[in-house]
Amino acid sequence: MPRGSGGFARAHASPLGQEHCLEVEPVVAGRGFPGRGRAPVGVRGVDRHASLVGPDPISCSPSPREGLPRFRSRPSARVRQHHASHPLRHRANSSSVTPCSNLTTTMNVPRFRRCVSLLGGLLPACLSLALIDGASGAEDQVFADFEGPTYGAWKATGDAFGAGPATGALPGQMPLSGFIGKGFVNSFHHGDAGTGTLTSPEFTITRGYVAFRIGGGGFEGKTCLNLLVEGKVVRSATGPNTTSGGSEALEPSGWDVRDLAGRKASLQVVDAATGGWGHVNLDQVVFTDRKPPGQPRTATREVVLHKHYLQLPVKTGAKQRRLALVVGGKVVRECDIELADGEVDWWAPMDVAPWKGSMATIRVEKLPEGSGVLARVEQGDSIRATEPLYRERLRPQFHFSPRRGWNNDPNGLVFSQGEYHLFYQNNPYGWNWGNMHWAHAVSLDLVHWRELPIAIYPREYGDSVFSGSAVVDRMNTSGWRAGGKDELLVAAFTSTGRGECIVYSNDRGRTWHEYEGNPVVRHQGRDPRLFWYEPGKHWVMALYDEAEGKQWITFHTSADLKHWEYGSRIEGFFECPDMFELAVDGNPAARKWVLTAASSEYRVGTFDGKTFTPETPKLPGHRGEAFYAAQTYSDMPDGRRVQVGWGQMASPGMPFNQMMCFPCELSLKSTPAGPRLSWHPASELCLLRREARHLSKVALSPGGPDPLAHEKAELLELRASIVPGEATTVGFTLRGTPVSYDVARQELTVGKRHAPVPLHEGRIELQILCDRTSLEVFADQGLVYMPSNVAEKGKAARYSTVVTGGTARLATLDLIPLKSIWGGKPLP
Repeated sequence: MPRGSGGFARAHASPLGQEHCLEVEPVVAGRGFPGRGRAPVGVRGVDRHASLVGPDPISCSPSPREGLPRFRSRPSARVRQHHASHPLRHRANSSSVTPCSNLTTTMNVPRFRRCVSLLGGLLPACLSLALIDGASGAEDQVFADFEGPTYGAWKATGDAFGAGPATGALPGQMPLSGFIGKGFVNSFHHGDAGTGTLTSPEFTITRGYVAFRIGGGGFEGKTCLNLLVEGKVVRSATGPNTTSGGSEALEPSGWDVRDLAGRKASLQVVDAATGGWGHVNLDQVVFTDRKPPGQPRTATREVVLHKHYLQLPVKTGAKQRRLALVVGGKVVRECDIELADGEVDWWAPMDVAPWKGSMATIRVEKLPEGSGVLARVEQGDSIRATEPLYRERLRPQFHFSPRRGWNNDPNGLVFSQGEYHLFYQNNPYGWNWGNMHWAHAVSLDLVHWRELPIAIYPREYGDSVFSGSAVVDRMNTSGWRAGGKDELLVAAFTSTGRGECIVYSNDRGRTWHEYEGNPVVRHQGRDPRLFWYEPGKHWVMALYDEAEGKQWITFHTSADLKHWEYGSRIEGFFECPDMFELAVDGNPAARKWVLTAASSEYRVGTFDGKTFTPETPKLPGHRGEAFYAAQTYSDMPDGRRVQVGWGQMASPGMPFNQMMCFPCELSLKSTPAGPRLSWHPASELCLLRREARHLSKVALSPGGPDPLAHEKAELLELRASIVPGEATTVGFTLRGTPVSYDVARQELTVGKRHAPVPLHEGRIELQILCDRTSLEVFADQGLVYMPSNVAEKGKAARYSTVVTGGTARLATLDLIPLKSIWGGKPLP
């Protein structure tokens, strides 16, 4: 149907001999003669500037024959061609009527009224349909779909846009989605460093709206699409992204241009940004009379905070919005969050206890028109849940995972005053990575955990709290000890906006204070690891560094945790360093230093307080698929070196994601190749064991009886000593995941990962921890550690033995059901 939100009528000759047919065409508000405004509703006198009916003006001119209005149509070329080939076609839907022909004639009012009578009421129906605002209009006109090899008549400047449209992600760019067809505008041709403009040819605005799909950076005036009239920007739109994370999806958007009808205009894509998200994507520019989604707007809601939490509705995978909580004119909380306008996946609790009783403003940027999400924000004193907390279907039952949101690296592992502190990277407002905070949990036994309030918040939006470490400053070298009975805890973390920062606590890590001299180290890197070097009586900070475009671990020293001096560096490790000293085979007289990093690869050597001297090549750490950024505990009272790694086990559909691997005790063992790290579950595992089932001298054969056939324990520790005998492979299938030993290769497979494991005295010994979503396999006297996802998450536990090629024997098999850590005695 013709264009606009109102309509005008046109009578013309009918090929069927009827006196007149009527064509109804909506008209953009304000269109027609220059200077005309929006006409009032109703029928007015028929004159040069009159409307027949409805809220919009009618384009007309005087009839040369009768001095009466002549009603004119201005259909597009596609519409004219369609009408010429289908002179009598009427559309079958209820929203429009296709004109019978393109003949334009004059008519007088009496004859017009006779036409209405002749059509038996069709005219009022047509007029009514035409006057529906935005319901229908002329056929959409695709102005640019960027499907060709070049930009055609569009003119590019600078180096951002390349020679023509892109057909997918460019090198270094995240995957793209939301574009139509194959081609689209992408200003990432030189990464985020490229700049330039892409300008369309001039056109006349003949529809009420301009629709398009846009993505990329969200910087006004710098990564945008502009509508230019007489060289001036009259409309502008940006992509959604301004901070790390985000999405390269192109989203539908558009402008209302009814007030610009008949004006000459052009479009200009602008990339004037060079930092993160310094690019823009565009596709499918369409001129239309159907109202497209408008540019998102900032929305606010005022509330009196009277509960512990704001409950924020989350839809995982929805578009991220920037949300801020403002109290007393100051932003006190700010994050990116996937707010749920429709179905809610889970509710993210925002701790607002410090401002209870205060008036606050919840502000959300770039909400779509008509969004009701702010009205759905609730308050409560407990975390809103659809399943019992810690009993959710995919909740690990003897591994730590956060109540809500994402976790990754363990941080600040320290023992103090009877408590094991576990700080960790946490996004409290999303299932995926982002909004990095230091969350906090404590344990009395390394097994049962209690979550405390978030320990360290970002200082401001975009300044994330990245990984770091914590120590006890027993000698008060920093001077921050406040007196009292509590030990002084000092932590170091990376502020992504500042550098390496120091904080301290005099109340058992419940509250933290920033050192006023932060940052203490500025460099190209992150992840400070603090430890005390006793021979030199000074502190050491090991840092990941990217100087000269390489990957280093650098060492800095300090006497007071405030002032740091560079010492040395070693190349070849990537992020999250850890360093500690261990006795080889438990011999205190034979101690070596171990330097490791996020991958858990390590080197053994010596350290003089400033410089690490390796004595081994880089050695493999864990051999599994789901272990990263591990850290060991500082200040352990019994001298053990206990390590916790990030368990990369996803929990789809849950209000939490990822977990921590079970704490492991590390040691250095002598081997023919030199000292090597070994891993064993922390001895506190015994606190979870139930009554064991012990089997011995069990024969295994292909198709024979299966000693695991009736094992139903959901949580299980399995210990096996296997004599392969004549078998070619022997092992288990645990929750759908193979744990298989290839006898000829002397190779252990867990899932898709493999590790060499030699036979000892003709047998292989395994210790396996089975949780709802994970396996942790220990072999070769701890020299092989293989954490893995399970294949069957959320299903009833199934276990079986596997043997091929001949008979084997289980010398011993211990099946030990385990307790949930969430069902133990409550912590104080």
